[in-house]
Amino acid sequence: MEREKWLFIDSGNCDPAYNMALDEALLTWHSEGKIPPVIRFYGWNPATLSIGYFQKAEKEINLEAVKNYGLGFVRRPTGGRGVLHDKELTYSVIVSEEHPNMPKTVTEAYRVISEGILQGFRNLGLEAYFAIPRTEEEKAGLKNPRSAVCFDAPSWYELVVEGRKVAGSAQTRQKGVILQHGSILLDLDENKLFDLFVYPSDRVRERMQRAFKSKAVAMNELREKPVTPDEAKQAFHAGFESGLNLDLQPYQLSDEQKREVEQIAETRYRSKEWTFRR
Repeated sequence: MEREKWLFIDSGNCDPAYNMALDEALLTWHSEGKIPPVIRFYGWNPATLSIGYFQKAEKEINLEAVKNYGLGFVRRPTGGRGVLHDKELTYSVIVSEEHPNMPKTVTEAYRVISEGILQGFRNLGLEAYFAIPRTEEEKAGLKNPRSAVCFDAPSWYELVVEGRKVAGSAQTRQKGVILQHGSILLDLDENKLFDLFVYPSDRVRERMQRAFKSKAVAMNELREKPVTPDEAKQAFHAGFESGLNLDLQPYQLSDEQKREVEQIAETRYRSKEWTFRR
C-alpha cells in the first residue's frame, strides 16, 4: 500500500512565542488547504514553562521562580497542565478532522496520532505502551486532576514505560483541524519543575514530589546509554512514518510564512493579555 505524503518540519530551538505561533499558523494553513498534514519537531530557547489554555497563571504558577531560573513562559492554545520544556523533543501533528484515518473522538484520534510516538520509543529499545485507566477511581481521577503539573499522572492512551509516564501531550480542534503537540522527555530536573508551581503548603509539595517519582520518568533514566537529541529525532521520525504509515517530506517555510508566524507570535503569544488571560 502506498504511503501518504505529509510534510515534516524540524524548526530547531525557537523562542516560546514563536513555537506556539508556528503551530497555530500550520493549523490555519492546513485548514485553508495551503499545505497537507504536517509533523513538526522543535526545541525551546530559552527552556520554557508552558501552561494550558485554561490554567490560571497567577494562581497556579510561581512566577518568581520562572524568572529566577531564566525560563520562558507561554500559554498554549491547547488544554492540559504546566509543562517544563527543557531537555526534551517536542512534537506537533496538524491534520484535518476529516482525514480518513482520524477517528471522530478526541481520545481515539489521540491514540492514532500517538502510535507514532509509541513506535519511536520502541525504536530506542524502550517497551512503551498506552495507559488505559481501568477502574472507576482511575477514570474519575482523569476528570479531576489534582495537580497543575502535566506529568503528574497518565491519562487515556498516554505513553508509559514500566508503569511511568514518558510523554505528555495535549490536543485542540479548531477550523476543522486537529493540533496535537507534546513533550518527549530525555532528562528531567524534578526539583526545578516543582519549584515552578504554587502549593498550599511545603508538606503538600513534598508529598506530590514523592508521588511524582512513581508516576513519571525521563527516557535517559531508563537506558544505560543516554539518548542524544539527534538520536531521538531519528527514532521518532521513523516512528511516525511507520506508526502512521507515512512518507515524511522535509519542508522549509517561505519568507512570507515566517513573517506571518512572527506576527502571530507578537500579537498573541508575547502579549500579557493572552498570557495572563485567566
